[in-house]
Amino acid sequence: MATLLHIDSSLNGDRSHSRAVTAAFRAAWQEEHPEGTVVYRDLAAEPVPHIEATAYYAGYVAPDDRSPEQQEAFALREKLIEEAESADAILLGAPMYNWSIASNLKAWLDHVVTVGRTTMTESPTLAGKPVTVVTSRGGSYRPGTPEEGNDHLEPYLQMLLADKLGMKPEFILPELTLAPVNPAMASLVPQFEKSREGALTEARTQGRELAARLAV
Repeated sequence: MATLLHIDSSLNGDRSHSRAVTAAFRAAWQEEHPEGTVVYRDLAAEPVPHIEATAYYAGYVAPDDRSPEQQEAFALREKLIEEAESADAILLGAPMYNWSIASNLKAWLDHVVTVGRTTMTESPTLAGKPVTVVTSRGGSYRPGTPEEGNDHLEPYLQMLLADKLGMKPEFILPELTLAPVNPAMASLVPQFEKSREGALTEARTQGRELAARLAV
């Protein structure tokens, strides 16, 4: 049986576009692989704390050499790292906030990115793991748009997940999500609707295909 670690970070609850797409992926995964396991974290409803110095530097100390204070501080990091290591695939809901990722997702990443274990080692423990990233955004950052070059979310996650952690990221990008609520973007509603439907279709397809591949 395969395990999917599903993480959402959107602040918008049921109104969230990224949550709608991650939910479609997860539903397709479960339909294809009903005996599989899903571990879910909602970083908006239950945020992990931002990493503090003791927990951060404990990652550079061998487990048997950590002080009681370091062991206690590292306990949450250990839990989050083990969740990621134990999953066969990871699903990240990563909407754009102020041209980058939400701080709650950054906090989770800061706990999981650990030198000598998940990164900067000959055998990173997350290497080769598939990770699907749903990165919704209110506008568009495609070539030729006014905001071209201002997307600091996808390039960052591509670098971190692929280059530093050795994972295999795939991105799904529902865009122009502000069009239905911003009168200045009213003419872009058809493009938003097309992007949304395309993202939902892609999520369902990827969810089914990944579950089928990992469930073998």
